[in-house]
Amino acid sequence: MTQMTPAMDAALAGAQPTIFGAVEILLPDYALRLIDGAGRVSFGGNTYLGRDPTYGVIDSVETIADGTGDEAPEVTITLLPASDAAAASLASATMQGSQVSIWLGALDPASGLVIPDPMLVFLGELDVPVLKASAHRRELEYRIVSVFERFFADDEGARLSPSFHESVWPGEKGFAFVTGVDEPVYWGADAPPSRVSVGLRDTVGLR
Repeated sequence: MTQMTPAMDAALAGAQPTIFGAVEILLPDYALRLIDGAGRVSFGGNTYLGRDPTYGVIDSVETIADGTGDEAPEVTITLLPASDAAAASLASATMQGSQVSIWLGALDPASGLVIPDPMLVFLGELDVPVLKASAHRRELEYRIVSVFERFFADDEGARLSPSFHESVWPGEKGFAFVTGVDEPVYWGADAPPSRVSVGLRDTVGLR
């Protein structure tokens, strides 16, 4: 059993399934919806084109990788912008953070329609654009990160002090009257290594 619907499972189990990848990028003032090929498909009330008249086409979608350690899952999408103006617009700082959805879908070979409920394989946001240009080619590489990337953002302004506490809760003086704290609390930084060493004779039971 997979995460797909029974209809999708059946379509992909066929001898020659017609599959497609669809990408939706919700830019601040434009919904860019593309498929990885020619033509158009429609599902979820939206139409996805092989070539967007304003922003161009998809060149490639890198394999989606899970994150490990302090890295969030990510994928790289390469677009071929339709013009210099489109490339400059897509690479601008205002596009960063735009929501990106990537689907895997299949077509009914008899009707040519999309089999209901394509699988959403990635949901994230635009992170870092890299614009590459040569004499005969213009491409924009987008790094797409999952929403879990926000968990790794450092809130350097948050600190355990009366002034910061009051900036969040105006008039709350709880930290201003704290005295006699036996153990320091390190906020936003690692505690320094301890210089106290414990010998075998100090261990309970060894006298």
